[in-house]
Amino acid sequence: CTVIFTRVATKDLHKPISILFCNLAFSDLFTSFSGFWISMLFITNPDITIFGSKDMLAPYALYTMSILSTIYNLVSIGIERYLAVAESMRTRFRVARNHSIAIVIINWILAFFLGCLPLMGWNCLRTEKNLSVLYSPFCVDYLIFITIPNIVVAFIIPLFTYLRIIIILRKRKLRMKACGQATGTYKSAEIQVARTSIFIWLLALISYAPFFAGVIFDATNHQCPVDLYPGVYIFRNCTAMLITMNCLGNPIIYTLKAKTLGAKLKALKCLSTNRVRACTI
Repeated sequence: CTVIFTRVATKDLHKPISILFCNLAFSDLFTSFSGFWISMLFITNPDITIFGSKDMLAPYALYTMSILSTIYNLVSIGIERYLAVAESMRTRFRVARNHSIAIVIINWILAFFLGCLPLMGWNCLRTEKNLSVLYSPFCVDYLIFITIPNIVVAFIIPLFTYLRIIIILRKRKLRMKACGQATGTYKSAEIQVARTSIFIWLLALISYAPFFAGVIFDATNHQCPVDLYPGVYIFRNCTAMLITMNCLGNPIIYTLKAKTLGAKLKALKCLSTNRVRACTI
């Protein structure tokens, strides 16, 4: 909410990448909200979260939609950063504000469609066959259909984009060094991109790998849900907590570390005590 408020309140941050950052914050907000909804259902009626119920379809669908939107936003940010670096010396293409808005709309449409498939009928409410143990009444084949392609997208595309950014920066640094020019800026940018990409990979690995392992276990498990209680459901809750923690990590890595956003946060804070001075800054 802090990221959303700051970016909306400061007009000079309405840039293409800022739109993607703000949309990422919206996705994380929806993920946290849907996780809170599921937690309240677990507290008030644990049986429906274990054995499945029609009441779980809507919160699980919202949870899936928000997670998919977060993944697509992370991929979009990586692609935008790559295009910004790769095309910085060319004038034939620029990532404009309209492009970012179109990407945001496409991401939400795709996430909404895939996340709402169980509400459209792809669920196992009326049959015990192919029923998910961890996320009943979802079907196992639906979880596999959603998880495996998006895990590949979330890991392969950011790996390619950030590695390409590092390679491009290194080539330009070597070219400037050969011409006898200063390379401190490119060296600093290369280190910052490398550090950020490592943080992204670690955060994604810690957040989504346990969930992926749970889906694989769900697909290969043939035991009764009662026999798995409570250990496997504790593991499921831990995976949900890690995904929610990812919603806290994304603003830290992508936005709150930015010096511009930090300055704007400080300006907004000072606005209540010294409005004239803050506006001048």
